[in-house]
Amino acid sequence: MGDFYRIIGAEMSPYSVKVRSYFRYKGIPHRWMLRNAASQAEFETHAKMPIIPLVITPDGTGIQDSTPIIDRVDKLHPEPSIHPGDPVVGFISALIEEFGDEWGNKWMFHYRWARDVDQISSAGRIARMRGPDASEEKHAAFAGQVRARMVDRVWFVGSNAANAPKIEAGFHDMLGLLDRHLATRPYLFGARPAFGDFGLWGQMYEMWTDPTAGALIGGGAPHVLDWVHRMLWPRAEGAFETWATLEPTLMPILTQQVGRLFMPWTLGNEKAVAEGKEEFSVTLGDHVWTQKPQKYHARSLGMLRAKYAAVPDKAALDPVLQAAGCLHGLRG
Repeated sequence: MGDFYRIIGAEMSPYSVKVRSYFRYKGIPHRWMLRNAASQAEFETHAKMPIIPLVITPDGTGIQDSTPIIDRVDKLHPEPSIHPGDPVVGFISALIEEFGDEWGNKWMFHYRWARDVDQISSAGRIARMRGPDASEEKHAAFAGQVRARMVDRVWFVGSNAANAPKIEAGFHDMLGLLDRHLATRPYLFGARPAFGDFGLWGQMYEMWTDPTAGALIGGGAPHVLDWVHRMLWPRAEGAFETWATLEPTLMPILTQQVGRLFMPWTLGNEKAVAEGKEEFSVTLGDHVWTQKPQKYHARSLGMLRAKYAAVPDKAALDPVLQAAGCLHGLRG
C-alpha cells in the first residue's frame, strides 16, 4: 500500500479539507483524492458509511469521520502538537472544534443553498467534480439534479424560513467576534494551529469559496480572511498562548456563540433523540429554534463530554465553562 495515507474527499466538503489541512500541518505523507468515478471502487472497498472524508492508512485500514480521524492519527503523529498543554486552553480548543463541526456547519450549509447565486455556483462545482469530462448538456442536467437535491436537504441543519434570520445574524456576529480575536494572532490559540482551528476553519473555508458568504468574509473580516488562507498550509510560528492572553477576545465567542446558542441547541437535540421525537424546539436567545433532531450529533456530544471528563484538574477550567454557559451541558 506504500508508506503514505490516502484521503478520499472533496474540495467542497468542510470535513475533507479540515483533515487535509491537518495532514499538511503535520507533514504526514498523503495523497489527496477526489471522490469521483475514478476513486469510487476504492471508496466502496474501505468505507463503512457513505460519507467523506475517508482516510486509508498505509496498512489499508479505512477511517471515517473527521474528528475520529484526527484523534486516531494524532496518536501516531503527536508532533507538532495541536493540543495546548494548558488544561483550560486545551479543552476550549476541543470545544471550539465541536462547535465548528456542528454549529458552524449550519452557517455553511444554509448560505450555500439559501440563494440562487450560491445554489447555481455550488451545484455547478459539485457536478463538474463528479463528472469532469461531461458535455455541457450533461453537466447542466447533473448540476440541476444536484441543486434540487441539496436545496431539499437544508432542513437537516435547521435552515428554514423561521430560522434563517437567526442563522445569518449569528454568523454576522461571529464574523465580527472572530475578526477581533484574530487581529493580534495568526491562529485561534496563538502562533500555531490547534484542534479548534481545524474544526472551525473547515466551515469558514467553504463559506469563503461561495459567493454570498465569501463576500461577507472578504469584504468585512480581513483577519478572518488571512486565517482562512493561512490554514490551507498551516505551520507553527511560535507557541500557544495562555488563557490570560486569549480570554479578552475568546471569551465573547464562548459566551455569545457557544454558550448562548450552541449549548442549548445541542442539549435540546440530545433530549429529542433520546425521546424519539420527530421535531424539537429550543429557545436560543430571543428566538425559538425548531428543527428535526440530528442523531449523529447526540453521539458527538458524548465524545466531547468524554474529553471533558478526562481533564485531570478542572479547578481552573470549570469557572471558565460556567461563565460561558457551557458547564452544565458538559457534565451531562
